[in-house]
Amino acid sequence: MAHGHHSNEKVVYVGDSRVKKSNHPNIPPDYTSFPGKSEAFIPNFLLKEWMVGCVVLVGFLVWTIAEPAPLGYPADPTNASFIPMPDWYFLFLYQFLKYPYVSQDYILLGTMGVPAVMFGALLLAPFLDTGKERRFYRRPIASSLMGLSLIASIYLTVISWDHYQHILEANGTIPEHIEREEKAREAAEKGEERPNYTQPKEEASLVEANDPAMDIAKQAQCVGCHAADLKGQGTTPSLVGVGDRLSKEELAEVITNGRNNGAMPSFKDKLSAEEIDQLATWLSKQKVAAE
Repeated sequence: MAHGHHSNEKVVYVGDSRVKKSNHPNIPPDYTSFPGKSEAFIPNFLLKEWMVGCVVLVGFLVWTIAEPAPLGYPADPTNASFIPMPDWYFLFLYQFLKYPYVSQDYILLGTMGVPAVMFGALLLAPFLDTGKERRFYRRPIASSLMGLSLIASIYLTVISWDHYQHILEANGTIPEHIEREEKAREAAEKGEERPNYTQPKEEASLVEANDPAMDIAKQAQCVGCHAADLKGQGTTPSLVGVGDRLSKEELAEVITNGRNNGAMPSFKDKLSAEEIDQLATWLSKQKVAAE
């Protein structure tokens, strides 16, 4: 561009059309281009953490769908033999709250104090752990805390499940979901319809319900497991119709010595021989065909 009418003036070019305009966005260089520096926590590092968290969450959801929590029978607050168990992914918390220092008088510490410390530590981790080292073996504190948390979760889960299996074996109890599967399989083999547990059962009533032996059953706390009407609850069997399955002598033997490793306790120290005989005689009359 000339500044005058003389031909010997210097020409200054404002632009050059031979240079192609770049369409690339303004991408900042990677943090590795700056030795001794680290990438910005927000948004670079935080975005990566969120992406990893999403992948882990999706994997966890797939796992829970593949291994769903079993569906038990309808809730029954009168079922004294029911063993409450959470879903498998909460077993470690269930076991943790069994320990005396985080339960009973210290329940507030277990349910609010410890979780608050854990979530607070995660929240403050970016501000407390400001080192530039990324290799886990050179970050002993953070790596040790993470490893300890993982080991504790696995340990508590295994201990909780083993204790649950031990209680089932000691009481002779079959878990509800397994019992449902067995009954459904038996119905399918017989060509019958699957049992519907959402509808109330139509059961027979007690024979001679006003017999004095009923008072003996209440005195022996039989109603605590077999319900007030002795029709059973949960995995505890009904005594209505028990005379069709056991004879008077067999009933007296069960009442005296118990069975199923203590699931049915012994009453030889709580009832006299006459009371056991009277109770066994009355129970032997409990036949469905007799109604």
